[in-house]
This record gives sequence, structure tokens and C-alpha cells, in this order.
Amino acid sequence: MLIDNYEDKRLNAPNDAVVHPDGHIWFTDPGYGILFNYEGHKSAFELPTSVYRLNPDRGTITVVTEDLERPNGLCFSPNYEKLYIADTGSPKNIMVFDVVNSDRLENKKIFADMTPGTADGLRCDTDGNVWAGAGWVGEGFDGVHVFDPDGTLIGKIHLPEICANLCFGGVKRNRLFMTASQSLYSVYVEAQGAPLF
Repeated sequence: MLIDNYEDKRLNAPNDAVVHPDGHIWFTDPGYGILFNYEGHKSAFELPTSVYRLNPDRGTITVVTEDLERPNGLCFSPNYEKLYIADTGSPKNIMVFDVVNSDRLENKKIFADMTPGTADGLRCDTDGNVWAGAGWVGEGFDGVHVFDPDGTLIGKIHLPEICANLCFGGVKRNRLFMTASQSLYSVYVEAQGAPLF
């Protein structure tokens, strides 16, 4: 285990993580694992829902934002100058921040409005497009939504289930893997996942 507390208070229920080229791990803590006994053990929150930056060498963490209701999936842009975060609270938006000096966030903006559903896991391709697992609405919405770097919806992959998470894999990073409610899907796409430094 790398870390389980912040300022002597137990983390709520960390959810998603990404690694910066400097080796620091950025992760979200929306608390879903302690809201109900369904996902974990129901318990009281000891900390605000936050996004953290972990220094794995020192075992120390800092808060990079407490300004989201339920920070969930996250990913860096291919050049690591932006961080996208799916807020599954209310309203259910994908937010984007500027990453400053590789260690803090500024200039929070709405990147994409996911109403009436929500986004969960996020990944970028080499062109800077954001791929978002989406759901909680039904046919025509559930699956994967693809946004260009300006936040314009440019495509969808329809699935018969909610898509919680996704990643690019394969030799050319052009096979999209999608975890859904009860299934794992994959499809080859004419895009390549952004390399992980």
C-alpha cells in the first residue's frame, strides 16, 4: 500500500489514478466505496471529496483540488498540460484544468456537459481527443462518447450497457477496451491511445 490517509484522516474510497512523467500519481477520491455496503463498507467521510497528487518516493500527498462534488475518472492530455476529470456529482460534467509546473491545477472549466447521464473513466488519444465511458441513461447514450480537444462531441460507440471504464491497448494502442456493467468489450479504432510517457 502506498498511502491510506491524509493529515491523519482516512481517505474515503480512492477511485481512479494516472501517473505523470515525473512519477507522481494523481488520483481521485469520490468516496463511492463507503456510501453503501454494495461497493465496500458503509462509513462516514473523514475528508472532503478531492483529487490528490502522491509522491510515491516520500509517501506524501497534496490536495490539487477540492472543488468537485464527486471527482471520478481522470486523464492527462497527451502533452500533460491539461487534466480532465469526470465529476459524477451534480452537475455531471467533464471538467478540464491547466496543469501548472507539473504540480498544481488552475483555470477550471467545463469541458463537456454529460447531461442527462454521466461520464466515468477517461482516456486521451494522440490527437488530444477525450474518450469517456458513459451511461446511466440507456439506449443511445450508454457506451463511449468521444470529444475533440475543444469539447465538441465527435462520435459515440453505443453499448447495451453502462461503460464505466476504458483503455487503449494492443501493439499499436488502437484497440479500445471497454468495461461495462457485466461485460468486457473491445473494438479496433482509427485512433491511437496517448502513450504513457
